[in-house]
Amino acid sequence: MARNKRQMRLSPRHVAYLQPEIVSEDLPPPPEGMHQASEADHRATIAKFFGDADPSDETWIFAYGSLIWKPACDYVEIRTGLLHGWHRAFCLGWNNRFRGSEENPGLMLALDRGGACKGALYRLPPGRRDECLIKLFEREMSWLPSAFPPRMVTVRSGERKINALTFCIDRNSGRYISGLSEAEIADVLAKAVGSRGSMADYLFATVEHLEQMGLHDPHLWRLQNLVAERIEAVYETDREV
Repeated sequence: MARNKRQMRLSPRHVAYLQPEIVSEDLPPPPEGMHQASEADHRATIAKFFGDADPSDETWIFAYGSLIWKPACDYVEIRTGLLHGWHRAFCLGWNNRFRGSEENPGLMLALDRGGACKGALYRLPPGRRDECLIKLFEREMSWLPSAFPPRMVTVRSGERKINALTFCIDRNSGRYISGLSEAEIADVLAKAVGSRGSMADYLFATVEHLEQMGLHDPHLWRLQNLVAERIEAVYETDREV
């Protein structure tokens, strides 16, 4: 892994200011119009993408956000990769349960059409495809229908082209957020806190791990600076930064 050569402005000090009142990993009831996914639902999704393919064949996941720093399942290999045609964006809203509230809802990362995205490729253990994918879907698609359903994409990693499963925003889902400036996104990320932590923590962990892997995202880098600036303005007005 490449060393982090850039010094982030956003730091654990900033994140520490934004702590949830109640920490919980419990899944609340699904919003109106959605239902909690079952194992049968997840197995149907596996069948849709993999059909009669041998479970011991190579199965790859492309991670662009929290899966980079908190994988949902076991893996046996990790590579960096470049995905064309999709870009990483804070376009999944509004999160008022896990990393946001009714007063200050959060915005989550998803892949949106256009551009390109550098991320991590995880290869699942041979013969454990279904077990690992069910764990992944339980985390990423706990409620259905999903606003960012799975999709097969082709990722370039060195000389290889790898087919991988990832999650892309459904622009027709009703949860697609677009048109916000970086300043407006930073305003959201600097305030939102939910039962699983803050959006500042989510952004910090994502940028930190991307940098450690040698993957620089200029948009996220600017956002981390803007978010730190906003947190300092609220919590550190009486100290030198």
